[in-house]
Amino acid sequence: MNRYIIFWLFVLLVFTAGYWYRTNEVSEPETASIKLYYYNPTKDIGPGGVQCSRAGLVAVERSIPKTSTPLTDSIKLLLRGKLTAEEKAQSITTEFPLTGLSLVGASIIGSAATLTFFDSQGGTVGGSCRVAILWYQIEATAKQFPTVTSVRFMPEELFQP
Repeated sequence: MNRYIIFWLFVLLVFTAGYWYRTNEVSEPETASIKLYYYNPTKDIGPGGVQCSRAGLVAVERSIPKTSTPLTDSIKLLLRGKLTAEEKAQSITTEFPLTGLSLVGASIIGSAATLTFFDSQGGTVGGSCRVAILWYQIEATAKQFPTVTSVRFMPEELFQP
């Protein structure tokens, strides 16, 4: 009799453990492929040297968790400025991260994206070449989304030479 009870307790234990494992499995989050736009000065050479134009922008692929805020997630990832060793070897550069710069909001109304930043240390001002490239990187990253055709920065004093 004891063996019979022990057998059924064992079966019950195995069944319960299997059920608990299946209902508590950690699944991988769904991801989305996005592009971050960085700068390669060797692709932007013209009369007199580097032209500081959109011609130097280079898209790099990244995967992010799928969320309802891919624009925000993409811009925040761009601002981290993490390039792989391979990307650096290809002369891809960035001045991100900029100390004190953070994205505090992103919205899309119609086809216009408004990106609101906080720049506590004035890292978004400087020479016209540098500021243009920073602007272009953010703008191109935002415009990869089909619902975005124009980008506005807030406050408007950001990215001034």
